[in-house]
Amino acid sequence: MKPENVLILPGWQNSGPAHWQSRWEKAHGYRRVEQHDWMTPQRGDWMARLEDVVLGADGPVVLVAHSLGCILTAAWAAHSRSTARVRGALLVAPGDSERPDLRDQLPSWSPIVRQRLPFPAVLVGSHDDPYCSFERAQGFAADWGARFIDLGNAGHINADSGLGDWPQGRAWLQELQKDTH
Repeated sequence: MKPENVLILPGWQNSGPAHWQSRWEKAHGYRRVEQHDWMTPQRGDWMARLEDVVLGADGPVVLVAHSLGCILTAAWAAHSRSTARVRGALLVAPGDSERPDLRDQLPSWSPIVRQRLPFPAVLVGSHDDPYCSFERAQGFAADWGARFIDLGNAGHINADSGLGDWPQGRAWLQELQKDTH
């Protein structure tokens, strides 16, 4: 698969330069799906943008989502007619946009779509994620039909987690790419 067909889906407020998503993008040539508004995201806008990028890709894609990007993946997959173009998804630290503190800031992101994804997925969760309880992450994985990976105490699995280039995450992405060919 061409590197530009690995689509990086950051969460709310985007992923900064020290985030593993940004490091992968720079090191491997993956393509970030740029959103119109990272600070006040609208679910419909983000879904439309993802649809445009998937349709514009030269061949099948793999999604690499973090936080709100995971919630975007589920919402997009439930409404898109282009899901056959997706070979798989690596979903990391889903942000629970139904929590009262997040729902107030992200009103268009509730309810979270909980239907099975039409493509293979792996969901990586953490016991001490401040934006999603471990049990909710496991529930999302079950509802979405994703294989669940317990990363232990890794916070929000972002730059603050000290993962650097996160080689283990890349290995899971590569496994997912192999499994879906």
